[in-house]
Amino acid sequence: MGFDLGYLVYLLVIIIVSMTLHEAVHGYVSYWLGDDTALKEGRLTLNPIKHLDPVFSIALPLVLAVVGAPIFGGAKPMPFNPHNVKWGEWGAALIAISGPITNFLIAFVAFGIMSIFGNQNALFSNVMITIVMVNLGFFVFNMLPIPPLDGSRVIYALAPDFVRRGMEMVEQYGILVVFVIVFLASGPLVNFMQGVMAIILNLFQAIFYW
Repeated sequence: MGFDLGYLVYLLVIIIVSMTLHEAVHGYVSYWLGDDTALKEGRLTLNPIKHLDPVFSIALPLVLAVVGAPIFGGAKPMPFNPHNVKWGEWGAALIAISGPITNFLIAFVAFGIMSIFGNQNALFSNVMITIVMVNLGFFVFNMLPIPPLDGSRVIYALAPDFVRRGMEMVEQYGILVVFVIVFLASGPLVNFMQGVMAIILNLFQAIFYW
């Protein structure tokens, strides 16, 4: 699959739609759990302009695609008030993981569609493969248990107070932390993501081609 203009166009569309759904589900789950912060701030919407960050949502995934690395990225953090959320830290964890789980489900459905309709059309196959890989990349990256990524909220729910306080300090420098991870630990990060994504793809294949 070449990196021609056509590919970059539908890649960009897939990234925008996938990241928008990721963030919107955060907001809808938060609202369902009793917090209306996202609604008040205009984030309870499928409008991508409200959610996307030009660097992390668009530029970073496109650059990663061009260099052949796993595609991942982020968006504007979804605001919520943990004091309004049902079930305390567990409610906050559910809000957090709902975004990556959305990406996982999109990848699962796209893989299923691809397995049913096969490779009869090259463009269709390339689009489906791209949907799978983009969303698996978003899923794996955002589930890393590092503040401010979504996976860290699970640690908040499980960890003792002193660990939470340390994570809160790290989270204050959220964007900087993510930049450090991406640019200083890119090799190990890419290897880890490729390994996890390969495991998930093998699982999908076992489900749809058993």
